[in-house]
Amino acid sequence: MAQRLLSLLPQEAFHLVLVFFLSFLIGLEREELKQSGRRAFGGVRTFPLVALMAYTIAYLSQGSIMAVLLGFCVVASFMVVSYWFKQRDSRGAGITTELSGLVVYLMGAAVFYGHIWFACTLVVANLLLLELKDVLERLAEKINGEEIVTFAKFLMLSAVVLPLVPNQAFGPFAINPFKTWLVVVAVSAVSYGSYLLQKVTRGRGGIFLAAVLGGAYSSTVTTVVLAKRAREAGRPHAYSGAILAATGLMYIRVVILVGAFNLSLARGLAPVFLSLAFLAILVGWVWSRRSDEGEALSSLEAAPRNPLQLRSAFGFALVFLVMLAATRLAVIHLGRGGVYTLAAIMGLADVDPFIMGLTQGAGNATPMLLALVGITIATSCNNLAKAGYALGFADRRTGRWAAFMLVCLSLLGMLLVWGFAARLS
Repeated sequence: MAQRLLSLLPQEAFHLVLVFFLSFLIGLEREELKQSGRRAFGGVRTFPLVALMAYTIAYLSQGSIMAVLLGFCVVASFMVVSYWFKQRDSRGAGITTELSGLVVYLMGAAVFYGHIWFACTLVVANLLLLELKDVLERLAEKINGEEIVTFAKFLMLSAVVLPLVPNQAFGPFAINPFKTWLVVVAVSAVSYGSYLLQKVTRGRGGIFLAAVLGGAYSSTVTTVVLAKRAREAGRPHAYSGAILAATGLMYIRVVILVGAFNLSLARGLAPVFLSLAFLAILVGWVWSRRSDEGEALSSLEAAPRNPLQLRSAFGFALVFLVMLAATRLAVIHLGRGGVYTLAAIMGLADVDPFIMGLTQGAGNATPMLLALVGITIATSCNNLAKAGYALGFADRRTGRWAAFMLVCLSLLGMLLVWGFAARLS
């Protein structure tokens, strides 16, 4: 019945009701401003009239853009006069209400042209910006210029540079520049996401949460930072457990990054690596909860580091290309032993370029099981390197406990390597 009734009404009737309703919402929100005693342009009557004017102009001119633009200029002139009066009565008054009036005008024209979804979205965005004024202003106070530059760098890496890179293979190693830069963007995205979470939660979750989020960025960097801070804190259980948990996040990070480029390889790694991650995080959390004699009252939480440096991004891309070529050469000329040796060496330095290089050829140039073994060796050797950092930078008790747990985790990973190698042979 309702559908039949609607079918009898002209389309313009539905448009007019929608324009009135959407503009009425904006006017209703602005009435709160007027009730507070401040001068404001328009309310529940003016805003609907502005939107209906836009729709009527477009309708009578049969959709002429020039007529709609002329009407926009007329409405804008009224907004200028309104703003001038506000400035005369109150210096520093905002122009948000006047701009909302212009948005309402454009919404009315958009409905006439049939852009219903766009018009509704425009009004919702306008309402959110008006209603969340205090929240957005507090957020702006917390964001400094460095954070804006960091986000701009991420946009440049992902939205500006990536579309310009050719998506085809070059040279004897079939290097694809687009896939190479996509790897850089993926690694940067994971690191940047962890960095933002660290900034938001800093001072709220304590050492353990900071270590977990830092492990998603770089477990090696997090280990070094926590080990250095452990010397001052006098909390060996808390810091050694946090170091182990950060390493647990490394395994989750590896599965996510590998899965983004080679789903089959990620499926092979997931059961083992997620089990190791769960074990490391659980043991680290339980261990960190143990009390320490003379425990310091303050929890020295590691300050998050900005992961998006353009020099680092280009350097990662270069190392990734070198590792891609070296891995393929090792597979062709040196066989399994060459890949395993390369995995061990890179595990002591930086595992990401080597692991991401294996994702490009696993299942094709590199046998799948060989890639699984190589990634496991690299992560296990990386754990040994972090054990050395913990011994070198932390106090004696923290360093010994963290190193012992990391070595045990590394040995468990090596046991899994032997299992993979048995299947490979």
